[in-house]
Amino acid sequence: MADPLSNDALAAAVDAQLAPARADLERLVRIPSIWADPTRADDTRRSADAVASLARDAGAADVQILQAEGGAPAVVARFPGPAGTPTVLLYAHHDVQPTGGDEHWTSPPFEPTERDGRLYGRGAADDKAGVMTHLAALRAFDGTPPVGVTLFVEGEEESGSPTLTALLAEHRDLLAADVIVIADAANPATDVPALTTTLRGLVDVVVEVSMLEQPVHSGVFGGPVGDALTALCKALASLHDDKGEVAVPGLVRTESEAPDMDEETFRSTAGLLDGVELLGSGTIPDRTNLKPAIAVLGIDAPRVADASNVLLPRARAMVSMRLAPGEDALAAQRALAEHLRAHVPWGAHVSVEPGSGVAEPFALQSTGSAYDAARSAYSRAYGNSVVEMGIGGSIPFIAEFARTFPGAAVLVTGVGDPASRWHGIDESLDLAMFGRGVLAEAYFLNSL
Repeated sequence: MADPLSNDALAAAVDAQLAPARADLERLVRIPSIWADPTRADDTRRSADAVASLARDAGAADVQILQAEGGAPAVVARFPGPAGTPTVLLYAHHDVQPTGGDEHWTSPPFEPTERDGRLYGRGAADDKAGVMTHLAALRAFDGTPPVGVTLFVEGEEESGSPTLTALLAEHRDLLAADVIVIADAANPATDVPALTTTLRGLVDVVVEVSMLEQPVHSGVFGGPVGDALTALCKALASLHDDKGEVAVPGLVRTESEAPDMDEETFRSTAGLLDGVELLGSGTIPDRTNLKPAIAVLGIDAPRVADASNVLLPRARAMVSMRLAPGEDALAAQRALAEHLRAHVPWGAHVSVEPGSGVAEPFALQSTGSAYDAARSAYSRAYGNSVVEMGIGGSIPFIAEFARTFPGAAVLVTGVGDPASRWHGIDESLDLAMFGRGVLAEAYFLNSL
């Protein structure tokens, strides 16, 4: 078994790889791999081909592009390690979100552009930076890492990974590992590394309110007769109290010791208008990661341009709820439905149906030798201690990995930060943090 590299030698090797890694990241960003857009399917396949080529060039012994039926192309590349060493699965995804309107970006979303030490472009942070973090770390070992490595780059994460379960089941032996590193999360600051250990869950319901058999004239009947849209709005307004806290009773709420986020940075990242208040109470990380949140995602009602002077007989809305770690998703969905039924006024008829998907909240066990090695490696690379934190989004595939490989340690890392604007306009990557992320992963692999 080969001895691991010294920290100094490894740091020098990583430093030599950062410029070519950035160039390759820019090439990947130029590919509009939006799998959710059927017109971009060929671009997503081209993106998979590009990742596969980069893996071959990095020294992979075997590279395959795999697809479950109806799924996007995923890349699997094997880097065998010395006999007796553990196997590490390095995960990232090469598909990206839609742009939200190219005209809203300061620079074209698929033309990577550097401004003030940040690289702007769709996928620059989420998650082509994750792809290149893995590849740059492997290049630092000249393609022969001190442990076995399987690189797994998915192609449909931004669509909810609908065929990942089938892909893992079909290729379980190929993807089996002792440690799984998922590079699809963020840090609280560019110089503070994080291990993500909790994720919120997600449920939704469709609520429909009915008051009339058919539309009637608002002048003739308005007053004693109400309209369904107003009744629906009153029920929706009951979902929050005056401070913006979720008002559905019985839901789990937790807190953490994660450092608070600068409010102005958070407001700017979210794009809040001047004077608009933040909802709820507590630290921003607790509000975004460890407490429930409710949003009305859509309402079926006439457009303003199509409105007429009639009382609407029925109206419906989709209500989405994020769930704190430790919550039971189906129980929370029932609580949301019961709350809506109880708050529809005036004897209006109401039906509440569950939405299309349920994502359970998830908490990782952050103990054991792999976590100890990660804390040491990431603290050394970033110059600050690792913090454990949650993320407010729901990533069901993390639980899928944990279920499929129950004996593996699962670590969730990443090179995003609060200013990265994942999924938003002007998504970006802090380039100095990218370098720290590559070094941290190289240190981690070396220490195993």
